[in-house]
Amino acid sequence: MRTTTWTALVLAVRGALALPQAATSPSTSAAVTEATTRTSPASASTTSTFSAPVAVTTVASLTVSPVSVSTVVASPTAAADATLPSQQPLPPAQPWCPSEIFCAGQLLQTVNLAQLYTDPKTFVDKPTIAESSQAVLQAFASLNSTNATEGAITNFVNTNFAGEGQELEALVLGDEFNASPAFLDNVTDPLVRSWVQIVNGYWTSLIRTTNQSLICDGTSCSSTFIPLNHSFVIPGGRFREQYYWDSFWIVEGLLQSELYSVVNGTLQNFMDELELYGFIPNGGRTYYLDRSQPPLFTWMLSNYVDATNDTSILDRALPLVERELSFWNTNRSTTVTSPSTNATYAVYRYAVNNTAPRPESYLTDYNTAFDPTLPSLDESQRSELYAELASGAETGWDYSTRFIKEPLVGGLNGTNQALRALNIRAHVPVDLNSILYKVHSLLANLYERSGSTRNATRVSELCDQAENLRSAILDLNWNPAKLAFYDFNTTSNAQNDIFSAATFYPLWAGIVPDELLSNDTAAFGFFSSVNLVLSRYNGTYPTTFYESGLQWDAPNAWPPHQYITLQALRALPSNVTSTPLPTPPSDGSTYALIPSGQLGLDESALPPQPVSTTANASLTGTGADINIVNGTLVNGGNSTEGEGWRDTLLKGLANRYITSALCSWYSTGGSIPGFLDRLPDAALNVSGSINNTGNMFEKFSITDIDIGGSGGEYTVQAGFGWTNGVVLWAASQFGSELVAPNCPNPLDEATSPAATSSVSTSASATGSAASSTSTSNTQSGLGVPNAESSGFAVAGVAALVALIMI
Repeated sequence: MRTTTWTALVLAVRGALALPQAATSPSTSAAVTEATTRTSPASASTTSTFSAPVAVTTVASLTVSPVSVSTVVASPTAAADATLPSQQPLPPAQPWCPSEIFCAGQLLQTVNLAQLYTDPKTFVDKPTIAESSQAVLQAFASLNSTNATEGAITNFVNTNFAGEGQELEALVLGDEFNASPAFLDNVTDPLVRSWVQIVNGYWTSLIRTTNQSLICDGTSCSSTFIPLNHSFVIPGGRFREQYYWDSFWIVEGLLQSELYSVVNGTLQNFMDELELYGFIPNGGRTYYLDRSQPPLFTWMLSNYVDATNDTSILDRALPLVERELSFWNTNRSTTVTSPSTNATYAVYRYAVNNTAPRPESYLTDYNTAFDPTLPSLDESQRSELYAELASGAETGWDYSTRFIKEPLVGGLNGTNQALRALNIRAHVPVDLNSILYKVHSLLANLYERSGSTRNATRVSELCDQAENLRSAILDLNWNPAKLAFYDFNTTSNAQNDIFSAATFYPLWAGIVPDELLSNDTAAFGFFSSVNLVLSRYNGTYPTTFYESGLQWDAPNAWPPHQYITLQALRALPSNVTSTPLPTPPSDGSTYALIPSGQLGLDESALPPQPVSTTANASLTGTGADINIVNGTLVNGGNSTEGEGWRDTLLKGLANRYITSALCSWYSTGGSIPGFLDRLPDAALNVSGSINNTGNMFEKFSITDIDIGGSGGEYTVQAGFGWTNGVVLWAASQFGSELVAPNCPNPLDEATSPAATSSVSTSASATGSAASSTSTSNTQSGLGVPNAESSGFAVAGVAALVALIMI
């Protein structure tokens, strides 16, 4: 049994990822010799030391107190005396993940095949409780894993492993927390303001810090947890650690909530990781040390400095931004020659070096590789598949037809077949390259803001590199005929034709093609799919328009993309956005306004919009646009005379996002005491929410406004960090334009799609019958009917609004 120090693990990770060994900062290296003995995020068989990073003064002290963290109980899917299924060959050992307990190997594979938990991540988040890692491995060896029973594996896990997530402490914010941050004054609708204020309070249930008393040191116990020195916000649900790209939208919300020290702590944690590893891992577990995520740290840093004017953080941060940029240049860059201009560009891609199932999704990846209904794969093919699956996780879009060789190869139910067709490493993703364009630009700006004159040469270099990336994106990814950005596929040496929300990233990053700056028809054409969604569907903007069963495809709509789309809309100048919203031809729908070929799908192939439990709206023609009535978007805010098309879409999308978040919260038990009564138990029972008090879901639906999203490797999660962050940001930016939405009655949806009844949402409000043809969104309240599913909303609170002082 080998013994590895924390420093040795860091060096192993760097070696496996081809990181320069000199990446350890002087402060960290020096500290190793007199390190504070702390916990190890390393392998199950390690004895570790953790060097304290450079001390940094936070903006404000945090007053906290611990609360409990719940854990999952093992629930085998077979009888206790049932023998486990026969096992397929083990994958190769992974140099970056040496644990014999938590990384790819016999123990992890056996426990996963026992299927003790619905989510494979549960097991690898459990620290051991045996006297040593060696004792755990000896206990496992005594089981004879080839003939082990469900009961034996259950007993082994229950005896040798503690509850997942116990290395973390849930905290309650102290005096720094402001229940009524300044931006709430801009939210004029009383119901929306009350709800946003509740969302602002959810930070208190999502903030965490490291529980020093329960951290493993590699001898008394072992864990995958990477200990962090500062408080942070978790996404929620199964995502019980700090995550990389989630944190961007969490930070956006925290800044609106004026929780500056929590933002500072988040950034300090990322800087600690940059010092230790030379990059920011996907999340705060050692099984994420083979990959990163979209590199948004520099953008977070810039937004923090903008909000606080705390330029003192730059002394530590700027060298570490350079280190992250070096990681992407060394490990994720390639050169591509344009087939249209013959120019050669240095560009970025997602490409993870991995040849085994991901520990946190081991059974999922294992089943994808060994699916008996599909052709068998040899070891080389399985290794390639595992690399693609890990690269897909690095994109943040895990998974989407956007990166699949044959987008609809598996249909709606052929997820494994689709995943086997992933081709991520051969793509030049437009979103990644747009982000790194912005990173170069922001880093140059931050050098100038730091007040140092020594960096003039570096600023010039960064500006040149940013301009080169801009040229690459406009050459490789921009399609002036279709008026959209697409990924570039190096396998086919051509643009993909999969249209996705990635098309909006360049404008968010500040790359606006000339065609959009000089022509209002072209400018609208770029955003015409937003108009289609708001007019045709009940929900908000999807990731793609392909229905594949993958969670980053239709019908799912993710909070980050609502934010990015809104920011992209704001990037256009007023000279091309002030004309009214175009109307479709008399015999057509808003699909007719979309540039030819842009979506890559015929109108009849778009996702259907249900209008009852048994029927859908028309897929084509004038009957398809059921969510625009008399020129006004349902749940799209109040219409304004003479406003330009951009403002109509901004207001519509912001309202539709708030609608999705608020209505799904309301349908799962949310209420506002004294203002908005909780739904009756019969209605809440439809979604199994009788014991809930309102869920903030991680993703939503293009078609339904009162449920979370669906599909993917795990059940939809509640919490939820980036959802809350985008709600608070949207409220701060569009507060005066937000109108209380029209939410459907879950009971009517489930039992009587043709009924016209409604229920009261407040003791002071009275319900009224509503017809699906009387759709309107011109009054405030949840009682106005809309086209959602059955077409019937719960009773309104419009009459109550005037009586309530918020």
